[in-house]
Formats: sequence, structure tokens, C-alpha cells
Amino acid sequence: MAKKKTIKYKAGKPGNTVEESAAIYVVKKNVNGLKNFSSILSFSHKPESQMTNFEKMAAVEDGISKEELQKLKEKTSMDYDKLAKALSVTRATLINKKKQEKFNAGLSERIFSLADIYSYGYEVFEDVARFNTWMFRPNQALGGKTPFELIGSPFGRDEVKNVIGRIEYGVYS
Repeated sequence: MAKKKTIKYKAGKPGNTVEESAAIYVVKKNVNGLKNFSSILSFSHKPESQMTNFEKMAAVEDGISKEELQKLKEKTSMDYDKLAKALSVTRATLINKKKQEKFNAGLSERIFSLADIYSYGYEVFEDVARFNTWMFRPNQALGGKTPFELIGSPFGRDEVKNVIGRIEYGVYS
């Protein structure tokens, strides 16, 4: 039987210490159609999908303005009819607000939630137009419905976000 040899190392002796310099790696995706992949609603320097829940709550408490909704409308290529359906409100509710006037907390939260889904989708798909098109295509993982058909309710938005997450990790969706 082989005899085990034990080596005792003393701290501080050359050759007994391994040092590694600290490093932080930041990967910034270049998303086709988004300059520097910034926030859709312009609340922060980072996209809605990367904001903490506390940052999201603060933005919703402050309220979403008509001007910010307009940015979402332009980025998503949705008209007021589609936005109204996605947000479960009348078209007039969206149109009648003045530019700087803010929506109530409930509607602000739904607007932010929609921006969060689109922001996450843009990040995963890495192409604004491709994701916008995907939102209106039937999806087997969603029971043959389009993602857009489901985003009118909180549960539907969760399902759409789950499917985007599955796509991100390469799970059949």
C-alpha cells in the first residue's frame, strides 16, 4: 500500500499564495432598432426589463405621462386601438390626455408592465421589428393564440413573459 505524503504550506511564502485580479465583465447587447438599448419610457438609463421592482414601483407611483405612452406607441408600432386593447381601456382614455398629464396608478402600472414585456422581448430577440412581428403571430406555447391577444390581463402578460424567458434559454416555445 502506498504511503500518503502530506505537505504543510506556510502562509506568506512565495509559491504558496495564488492571487487573481478582480474583473467585472459587462456585456451590452446591441439591439437592432434601439440606440444603446435604453428605456422605452425614458425613466432610467436602463431598460424596463432590467429595473428592480423598487425602481418600477417608484416609476408607477410617479405616474406615466401621455408623452411616455407616445414613446411606447412609436417603439411598438401599435396604434391607439391596439394600445387600448392591450391596456384594457377605451381609446378615448389614451387620446384625451394632454402631453405632460399623467395616467392614474392602475393604468400607469399596466402601461409600465407592457413596456416591461416589450423591453424584455427586444433584449431577447435582439431586433425590435422581429419582436413586434412575433407579438402578432400565433404561438403553440400560448394555446395557438398570439401574445398580443393575452397581454390585456395580468395573467396573460405573465404567460407572454414566461414564453419570452423560455425563448431566451432555448426551451422549445
